[in-house]
Amino acid sequence: MDLFDKHNRFNIANLVTYLNVSLGVIAIYFIVKEDFFTAIVLAWIAGACDIIDGKLARKYELSTEFGVQLDSFADFISFVVMPPFLLFYALKGSFTNGWEEMLVGIVFIAYIILGLRRLVEFNLKVDAGEVAKYFEGVPTPLGAILLWVLYLLFSYSIVPSVSVITLMVVFIAWSLNSKLKIPHP
Repeated sequence: MDLFDKHNRFNIANLVTYLNVSLGVIAIYFIVKEDFFTAIVLAWIAGACDIIDGKLARKYELSTEFGVQLDSFADFISFVVMPPFLLFYALKGSFTNGWEEMLVGIVFIAYIILGLRRLVEFNLKVDAGEVAKYFEGVPTPLGAILLWVLYLLFSYSIVPSVSVITLMVVFIAWSLNSKLKIPHP
């Protein structure tokens, strides 16, 4: 198996992307066990994998449509599903009633749907190997970082209000598909 063959579905860039997916799934496992620290560490490693896989793909000319799609699936798990799952579990003990829990749950589901929409739109616009100067809308890894910041703000009682955190999630969800111009790193 040639790790530097762009047609190999298990080339070095794709292996790093598969690691990203794995770390996102394992992080969800730790969230369910309420081990948020381990989940966040795994998520940050997944974020590093997201950067590394693209650099490897460009450096070794491994960029393919398969890799673009695979990267978006990894982003979906690690940066669209896992972070709101973490934040929801962190908020869980502070819900005042079942209606509040359901409303917050709907907001987090909307975040996931809007994150998925953002990834699909991105894939429709990008060609394999191309890197735009700017992202249109907040990229999902940045959205994930913003949700992790909200997690910290809530966990350290800097922003102890479930309602305020939820409104911030609504804003971040909106920003994923906005016309905001975010410089590409």
